[in-house]
Amino acid sequence: MSIEKILSSAPVVPVVVIDNLEDAAPLAQALYKGGLKALEITLRTPVAAQAVKIMKETVPDAYVGTGTVVDRATFEASVAAGADFMVSPGVNDELLALAKESDIPFLPGAATPSEVMNLASHGFKFLKFFPAEAAGGTAMLKSIGGPLPQVTFCPTGGITLESAPKYLALNNVICVGGTWMLDKQLIANKDWQAIEALAKQASEVK
Repeated sequence: MSIEKILSSAPVVPVVVIDNLEDAAPLAQALYKGGLKALEITLRTPVAAQAVKIMKETVPDAYVGTGTVVDRATFEASVAAGADFMVSPGVNDELLALAKESDIPFLPGAATPSEVMNLASHGFKFLKFFPAEAAGGTAMLKSIGGPLPQVTFCPTGGITLESAPKYLALNNVICVGGTWMLDKQLIANKDWQAIEALAKQASEVK
């Protein structure tokens, strides 16, 4: 399984924060039924790793990965949870070494040409561009695409339903990461139908 295959499964990768474990299964179903095939579960809550396992069991045909992989502890927690892929907001030497030793597809984060060049020199052709809006948005990605056309991005951070098509129109963007289909109030109300409808809207973005 390649990171390219995972990222090309849908135009949007939902970036999911699980606070309550009971939400993991119905949320995974709603997102998957809505057409979002790759789910990034951020390791920002105590139940996140357990949520990954539950989501993988609930939607076995989805790609369930981990986000906010920032050090050895979160990397090893991802492996133990059976993550299909891992995403980091940035990168350091420890993470690079761990990623090279692992068979799990890894999407490292970059925000500047120097970071992109460094990761490209280590063989990474697909990168997370983060924080997308704060780091210059589509204008920055267009500029990076000139001298570094061999690198393709999944921009994440501040992207909305309205701005997603502008990113997806770029030659060096394979998909975007987003949270707009994960309305906190809808999740609190357990309105999974509404979440599914938002996911469907996201899966049809062009």
